[in-house]
Amino acid sequence: MARDIMLARAIDWPIHLQHISTAESINLVRDARRRNIRVTAEATPHHIALTDECIKTFDTNYKMNPPLRSAADRQALCEALADGTVTVIATDHAPHTATSKIVEFDYAPFGIIGLETALPVTLTELVHTGVLSLSDWVAKFTRGPAEVLMMNDYSLAEGRPADITVIDPELEFTIDPEQFKSKSRNTPFGGKKCCGKAVGTMVDGRWVYSEL
Repeated sequence: MARDIMLARAIDWPIHLQHISTAESINLVRDARRRNIRVTAEATPHHIALTDECIKTFDTNYKMNPPLRSAADRQALCEALADGTVTVIATDHAPHTATSKIVEFDYAPFGIIGLETALPVTLTELVHTGVLSLSDWVAKFTRGPAEVLMMNDYSLAEGRPADITVIDPELEFTIDPEQFKSKSRNTPFGGKKCCGKAVGTMVDGRWVYSEL
């Protein structure tokens, strides 16, 4: 990561760093941004919500890459989200079949399903704990990614594409993998009590999912 930041500085070119998960990497990004190097970074819901203590169970749903980190690293990541060092939350969505995960930990593939749990997990862990305001949390999923991708038409305004997610930030529920729309169930969040959920999704003005 340090090498890539040096290259970005040398050629004045933007780079985006995925799935950062340690305090050391966060410090590199923070220092680079202070020096106006064109660096952005993202975090995943599982690195925000979980620590390496979970791996002690040898449950293969806790096996991902980068691996889960210490409680101190998790705290540093939350602070980086709060102070703007990390501007994007990304799901790191990696579906696997049940049979591929029901093996010894060393032989299981890396990765967890993340698309359907990203919003409730991060709302619960970041907004309802006071780490982020609701508007700052929304920006990590919208403005942050759009700026990385150099998209100029992401705002909600007349004439813009109607790509909208409707969220109930106070809806309490328990994550049940059997209710997932995905065919995969490889999540470490089964049974987690959450507060906040996506209840509707509109793509280009058409409802593609609705609990309304």
